[in-house]
Amino acid sequence: MYVAALTLDVLLGDVRSLKAKRAVVRPLVAELRRCYPGAAVAETGHLDLHRRAEIGVAVVSATAANALSVLDQCERLVARHPEIELLSARQRLFNEEE
Repeated sequence: MYVAALTLDVLLGDVRSLKAKRAVVRPLVAELRRCYPGAAVAETGHLDLHRRAEIGVAVVSATAANALSVLDQCERLVARHPEIELLSARQRLFNEEE
């Protein structure tokens, strides 16, 4: 069993309030959940900043290749959004021994 985690640090476009931030981040999180129902997705950081967001994605899989493939697809989905600039993406892979 493998657990893969992805942390995405994103810069939001023309957002001037936390309410406007929610209007951008919530649909993105919902889209990730809809496209990858086996993944757990949540806004995990920068909760008090209105132009930054951290989105976490976690996947459990029987193979490392499958888990990392899902994370790569999630990263590409976020990067395709024109209103969001992907600042960094960090992947981690854990197995039963860790």
